[in-house]
Amino acid sequence: MALQAGIVGLPNVGKSTLFNAVSNSAKAQASNYRFCTIDPNVGLVDVPDARLNKLAELVVPNRIVPTQIEIVDIAGLVRGASKGEGLGNKFLGNIREVDAIIHVVRCFEDENVLREEGAINPVGDKEIIDTELQLKDLDSVEKKIQKTEKQLKIDPKLKAELEVLVRCKNHLEQGKSIRSLDLDKEEKTAIADLCLLTDKPVLYVANVDEPSMHTGNKFSDALKEAIKDEKAEMIIMNNNIEAQIAEMESADDKQLFMEEYKMTEPALDRLIHSAYRLLNLYTYFTAGVQEVRAWTIHEGWKAPQAASVIHTDFEKGFIKAEVIGYDDFIQYGSEAAAREVGKLRIEGKEYIVKDGDVMHFRFNV
Repeated sequence: MALQAGIVGLPNVGKSTLFNAVSNSAKAQASNYRFCTIDPNVGLVDVPDARLNKLAELVVPNRIVPTQIEIVDIAGLVRGASKGEGLGNKFLGNIREVDAIIHVVRCFEDENVLREEGAINPVGDKEIIDTELQLKDLDSVEKKIQKTEKQLKIDPKLKAELEVLVRCKNHLEQGKSIRSLDLDKEEKTAIADLCLLTDKPVLYVANVDEPSMHTGNKFSDALKEAIKDEKAEMIIMNNNIEAQIAEMESADDKQLFMEEYKMTEPALDRLIHSAYRLLNLYTYFTAGVQEVRAWTIHEGWKAPQAASVIHTDFEKGFIKAEVIGYDDFIQYGSEAAAREVGKLRIEGKEYIVKDGDVMHFRFNV
């Protein structure tokens, strides 16, 4: 399963520059124009995981296959998008399809980069996008309320669903996003078909100037304060620096460049890891001579569900899973050695997969 995250933000905040940096399969045109990116660009980027390389050093496979994250670069949003301004409806439709939102916020001053909203104001920029998403969600909720009220006359069981919808409506009218409403799993079924924009988890990227890339600045500080009560992640980075790192083909050149800027890792790695935390995603591994591979699952998934990401037949015909904890595999150096000391476990259908498990599935279809 590939996580899909959509990069959003006002025009000229650094969205396409960030996309160019993270994508290893597609390059967006980054330019100083309002709607430079009209159709969403989609790129796949490998998820960095040092554990995968350590396993490969021990197994020496024919190939190494990391898991990937799908990044969608969506056209810049403008005030009034919920009413169709700019590319409003098209833009909002693209957001509806992603798992998480990467919200890029401008936290730098540069008179050479156009800005229609006046002085740099990251909190105000954030609120513009929040408002447009909330208004679009309010429209969706109100339409479903009207539909549900009519159906309620025939099916009284819909009363509970209507109550949830009314709560959502009131929340949105107060200028609040649905993700802050704390609906439980059962209540969320009432709005599941709406794919509400403000119910999606958000990772904020404070795009700062070069001198502020390690410390942040007054603009990123203001953004951090504004989102402190949200269930969100935030990272500080300089998108131009990241784009330069991504363009380098030589690992040695990248290392020298990062050392010059006192970087221990690309900020893009932190961005991807933050997205995984935001969505409660885990990684498990399969390790053999043919390949060492990483697989993405949701936290709490049981063994048959985890097997399904390899192939649906693995879940349908699941018999058992052979499991070695990552630390045990590294300590003993191989599957055979781990088996000898009793560190290979046989787990059944109720086993909840842990992050880093090295697994082999037995199945019969």
